[in-house]
Amino acid sequence: MQPSAVPYDERLTAPRSWWLISFLVGVSFALILLPFGTLPLLGGLVGGTAAAAVVASSYGSLRIRIVGDSLIAGEAKIPVSALGEAEILDPEEARAWRTYKADTRAFLLLRAYIPRALKVEVTDPGDPTPYLYLSTREPERLAEALKTARKAAA
Repeated sequence: MQPSAVPYDERLTAPRSWWLISFLVGVSFALILLPFGTLPLLGGLVGGTAAAAVVASSYGSLRIRIVGDSLIAGEAKIPVSALGEAEILDPEEARAWRTYKADTRAFLLLRAYIPRALKVEVTDPGDPTPYLYLSTREPERLAEALKTARKAAA
């Protein structure tokens, strides 16, 4: 039996409003350069928009994937055998876990523009991280994929 290549893959893209803000940053650069003529104005518009778009794109380029027997969340790669139960957090509970309930030792893959999250217990006794907080638009699907990957690894 051959496992599927990628049972779960999600990219945490920046919201659409950020692209509008990127354009407005370009407009503000263009207005700053307006006294210097048309060519600097166009350069400010293009350059400012491009710079702001690069920042928005890089911030929104994180991925959460389950590949084989590993959960890859941003730069972290964790074997699913080291993970325990997953708890789906609604927007209210997610805000609580990223503010006053948060543990400083926890791994947070946090994107404030994504209201829901998944909290996954870390069961590895050698790891000081108590849990993973993963901002996700589809916490039910991620929890199910983690459960499936844990069963396949066992």
